[in-house]
Amino acid sequence: MKIKHTILAAILLAAVAAAPLTYITTAAAEQTAAQPAAKANYYTKLVDIDFVKKYAVIPARDDVMIIDSRPAVRKYDIGHIPGAINIPDTQFDELAPKMLPPDKSKLLIFYCEGPECSLSHKGAFKAEKLGYTNIVVYTEGYPEWAKKGNLGAVSPAFVKKQLDTKAPITLIDSRPKARKYDKGHIPGAISIPDSEFDKLTDKLPANKTASLIFYCEDLSCVLSPKSAAKAVALGYTNVMTMPVGYVGWEKSYGSGATASGTAAAEATTASPAGKGPEIVQGKEKGSITVASFEKILKEAPDSIIIADVRDPDEFTTGSFKNAVNIPVNTLDKKIGTLPADKPIIFFCMTGARSGEAYDIVQLLRPELKVYFLNAAVKFAKDGTYTIVEVK
Repeated sequence: MKIKHTILAAILLAAVAAAPLTYITTAAAEQTAAQPAAKANYYTKLVDIDFVKKYAVIPARDDVMIIDSRPAVRKYDIGHIPGAINIPDTQFDELAPKMLPPDKSKLLIFYCEGPECSLSHKGAFKAEKLGYTNIVVYTEGYPEWAKKGNLGAVSPAFVKKQLDTKAPITLIDSRPKARKYDKGHIPGAISIPDSEFDKLTDKLPANKTASLIFYCEDLSCVLSPKSAAKAVALGYTNVMTMPVGYVGWEKSYGSGATASGTAAAEATTASPAGKGPEIVQGKEKGSITVASFEKILKEAPDSIIIADVRDPDEFTTGSFKNAVNIPVNTLDKKIGTLPADKPIIFFCMTGARSGEAYDIVQLLRPELKVYFLNAAVKFAKDGTYTIVEVK
């Protein structure tokens, strides 16, 4: 008997030694534990809402694409995860080549209408056949997203339909009034700049169940989600955003309404701190052209003060070298600390908050030399950036 046991133990030890070892990191183990169970014939790489929330953010991340596989008019248009694009399963073959990223290793998150919905799984399999290698499916989909209190998004098509049918909605433009809203906004929208939200709550409907839709500039603009969250905190229960903003509206329906009395200023030039390359004023009064800004940044960066007026959490994701962070909603309190010996150039992600910062300084300390970058600015993880002038 002892011999048999010895032989059996030797066999077991040999089997263990021959078997390949699989190492699971702590992060991988946590993700695996969080994944919902896969159904037969469904895609096997599944994620939960906590995973999705890390990627469904505004400004939109450039390392992920979130894809809503549901029909556009009946589902996506009236409510989707912010930042998600729409590739309905029935149109996948037509739309995927145009809309999916060229980088086949980019993370793709598919979702649809919940555990019983197979559309997202079908889309995942089709993307895999196209060569994409980093694909997951959020099985619970948009119903869980909305049920757990996360802000939902609507499309310009939905907003247009509501306006055309005179549906009882309150459409709110969260951008600075003079710099953005007055020069072009969606017809029927009211102006409640995010920086003035607390002062203008009387413009919101008294009925807390009323439909509120917030928008700002585009997918890089945080003003509308910030204002929407403030509305929710006030007790409003039917709050949505339109993340593609006014830029998305223009792409679909052209320029919107404008306020009278706005006009572009003539370009002028000035020399920063009396030395270095000239500051060339852009089309808008107080703006600096992108070419002028980049020339100064390259040749004489110490001749100007660069003020990033975004929120601190945005500032930490990337900014210009030597930039100081002065969030626009704190500028009036810090106005006395601004230096008078150098020109100050404000910037944000879209030109909205930077223009507002310029207006605040003009009102409170007009003697200062201030300008703003009226451009879309985007920072990459490696510190590089792109600047596209707003036209």
